[in-house]
Amino acid sequence: MSVSAPQIESVLRKFINPDTGLDLVSGKSIRNINVDGDTVKLDILLGYPAAGVGQSLSEAIKKHLCDEAGVCGSEVTVTSEIVPHQTQQGMKLVPGVKNIIAVASGKGGVGKSTTAVNLALALHVEGARVGLLDADIYGPSQPTMLGLSGRPDTLDGKSLEPMQGHGIQAMSIGFLIDPETPMVWRGPMVTQALEQLLRDTRWKELDYLVVDLPPGTGDIQLTLAQKVPVTGAIIVTTPQDIALLDARKGLKMFEKVNVPILGIVENMSLHVCSQCGHVEPIFGQGGAQRMCADYGVSLLGALPLDIRIREQVDSGHPTVAVDPDSETSLIYREIARKAAAKISLQAKDRSGLFPNIVIQNI
Repeated sequence: MSVSAPQIESVLRKFINPDTGLDLVSGKSIRNINVDGDTVKLDILLGYPAAGVGQSLSEAIKKHLCDEAGVCGSEVTVTSEIVPHQTQQGMKLVPGVKNIIAVASGKGGVGKSTTAVNLALALHVEGARVGLLDADIYGPSQPTMLGLSGRPDTLDGKSLEPMQGHGIQAMSIGFLIDPETPMVWRGPMVTQALEQLLRDTRWKELDYLVVDLPPGTGDIQLTLAQKVPVTGAIIVTTPQDIALLDARKGLKMFEKVNVPILGIVENMSLHVCSQCGHVEPIFGQGGAQRMCADYGVSLLGALPLDIRIREQVDSGHPTVAVDPDSETSLIYREIARKAAAKISLQAKDRSGLFPNIVIQNI
């Protein structure tokens, strides 16, 4: 049966990309449709890393074309291209960084830093160039979680070279101070220190920089959200009502500074017994889903309370780095793809396409 390119496009309007929630046409993912008799070749260009699902997505599209249009044996090529996207209030991008993802929580103890490092590693495994900035000046934990020690190098005496761990670039105040030295600093000093860590690090062509923000919603967090050019934010919470109260404050903080909310991650959603495998919602059920419904945001995913996640980050070998194809790692990778897909749908940053116009009196 012979078909035309417009017919193929019409059929592809019925195929929903699970990462974006949009059909391939509305998501502007189709680049080429070539019809030669009964043979159809098409290119799918995704605006986010998807190495783990590229092949399965291609097969699903081919099956869809066979079922809906009678075109079987088509060729579908899936590729990715990650570009910079606009930040809040059009803030200038950090050199060497295309997009910044803030990972935040309203309160401590919900596993935000563990989630941040595993999401950064998940983006890397999916095919992106990724960095991780530990913005928790008072309690830096990423050096331990990445298994990194020592001091970062400097080539010019002014800027810092990022540390390297498990394939990602990293920077933290923890690399610059003694682990037992408390940071007895007031808010303005903390803000200045974070800005220096962000802008004085020579990030190397990052698609995404994941920023592990400190817990809370006070003056420091608000200032950081206003001064760091954030592309989007992820809120981490547990199902517990107390945690959700503070998570809502964290979400509202980003709304006040016009930072898009990419979605919510529910951590410690279910406890998995290491002895018998029994699953129990010890912190409650459905809390993050209700919060998503209240604020019209997406639930990116839910992670189990599993002792292996804690053991792995404590040893400096996070879950996604140790076993990227494990059940838990696949959850992290799906969350990372969905968050990156949300970014891909935002307006692109085009400031670099136009030269600055300077008017001088002669």
